[in-house]
Amino acid sequence: MDSQNSQQSQASPSPHMFQVDLRGLVDLLSHHLYSSPKVYLRELLQNAVDAITARRAEQPGAPARVRLHADGRTLRVEDTGVGLTESDVHALLATIGRSSKRADGLQEARSDFLGQFGIGLLACFLVAERIRVVSRSARAPGAPPVEWTARDDGSYTVRTLPDAERPEPGTTVHLVARAGAGDWLTPERVRALARDFGSLLPYDVRVGDEPVTDLPAPWDRPHPTPAARRVALARHCHDLFGFTPLDSIDLDVPLAGVRGVAYVLPAAVSPAQRATHRVHLKGMLLTERAEQLLPDWAFFVRCVLDTDSLRPTASRESLYEDETLAAVREALGERIRSWLTGLAANDPERLAAFLSVHHLGVKSLARHDTEMLRTMLPWLPFETTDGRLSLEEFARRHPVVHFTRAVEEYRQVAPIASAQGIGVVNGGYTYDSELVEALPSVRPGTVVAELDADTVTAHLDAVDAAEELALSGFLAAARARLDPLGCDVVLRAFHPLSVPALHLDDRAARHEQARAEAEGQADDLWAGILGSLRGSAPRARLVLNHLSPLIRRIGALRDAELIGTATESLYGQALLMAQRPLRPADSALLNRAFIGLLEWATHGEDGHR
Repeated sequence: MDSQNSQQSQASPSPHMFQVDLRGLVDLLSHHLYSSPKVYLRELLQNAVDAITARRAEQPGAPARVRLHADGRTLRVEDTGVGLTESDVHALLATIGRSSKRADGLQEARSDFLGQFGIGLLACFLVAERIRVVSRSARAPGAPPVEWTARDDGSYTVRTLPDAERPEPGTTVHLVARAGAGDWLTPERVRALARDFGSLLPYDVRVGDEPVTDLPAPWDRPHPTPAARRVALARHCHDLFGFTPLDSIDLDVPLAGVRGVAYVLPAAVSPAQRATHRVHLKGMLLTERAEQLLPDWAFFVRCVLDTDSLRPTASRESLYEDETLAAVREALGERIRSWLTGLAANDPERLAAFLSVHHLGVKSLARHDTEMLRTMLPWLPFETTDGRLSLEEFARRHPVVHFTRAVEEYRQVAPIASAQGIGVVNGGYTYDSELVEALPSVRPGTVVAELDADTVTAHLDAVDAAEELALSGFLAAARARLDPLGCDVVLRAFHPLSVPALHLDDRAARHEQARAEAEGQADDLWAGILGSLRGSAPRARLVLNHLSPLIRRIGALRDAELIGTATESLYGQALLMAQRPLRPADSALLNRAFIGLLEWATHGEDGHR
């Protein structure tokens, strides 16, 4: 007995089948898998095209037609495909997720198919309350037509029909609209969706009597001249994306089964903006929002292409990130790179027009691609003290290519450096400093150096010792006024004369200035810690121009308080000229200097009266 009980306890429990709530599943599909009910038509087209493909694999001369008829309440989709027998209907239509492409020895031909029959038909419940399928198999000519009717409550019926109901092989799908979904089944909506999804399908697809397919694809059509082709593709881009491109780039990667075109945007866009592209899978539109199709640096183009190698996600509305997509992305990036190098070699005017808009994207590519940097070097524009030039031209003019890492640094030294014959490149814009530093790798012998305050000061003329000694009182008063701000005062002679004072610092000086400011605001503990971090970096400096008539007049003052006020004014004006962010202490100084000068001016006026 114990043995019998033990055997019973070890016996496997009886299996149970999952019960599927079809309405709940449709709700899940509509809210979480598909982006819009419009995909129902894509799924119907996919099933029809796959059925024709399956029949032609066995009967190459079989007709290849898909016809759609809509009236706002119902939709009928007829195809001349392989059709289904009664056993196929039970196995495929009534089993969610079962694929007809797995059966009847067609596994090896699976790459020819677009979708999965069961899930595709289920998607029709997004817009339909009832689906009726009438089909006759081309593989079993003697089998009668079969009818499968399903409702959105999960029930279905199957029955055979007389031969007259479907004399020829193929399938007809009838949809009856759900309440409130009739708009999806109007002739106008069906026609627009069919054209959007199926314009590149390889078979004869029509809505009523109007053709849907438009072959060959725009990038495969013959044209009398390259210029005529460019005009035709520009028209296609405008119809598809709503803009007229600067140029078009052929995307032909035979090994990856990719054909298409990339359109160059006519206006600059942010590199952070996600580019979206149109991807067709074996002629059927898969998505209008493919984001990972191109390298990140190629944000200046929008693509439309057809592929037979990329893998769609479950919803078939985006691409699955895998090794194939990575290889295609690299190959497409290479096509765009080749287009750029071709322009540089053969069409400099078009290249210049492109770079005037999209130089940022090319710089992004060039900083990681030495060959691209070498190719684009004569063309990429940079802001310099000699005007807007390429690095190649600038390096020919200057034995040392100085650059700044921040726009503010460039703006404060550019006028002075230019007057002293120092060539400076503004490296403060995105990617520019990286490219300047990479210059010696593609132009051997070029000397590149970051410009700092010491370099600028060294190029300014020293003042005669006797003249500087005569101004020692003035300089002492000026230094005493700016010392609390962490700024030294030096006297030099430089051009242009219109610049009375120049504020110079570097990152180390700004770091020390910020540390000192934080130390002054901290409690005893943190002040001690920050004090221990005090560096030996040089402080910022206010360089007074001895050639400036204004500085000479201020230097002749005898009133120490007035000298201090004038020095603060020069300091504030130099900061503003450099477009430096003002600290609270700097703002207070500017306000104090302004009020002080007003008081001095009005006091002198009162005394005069």
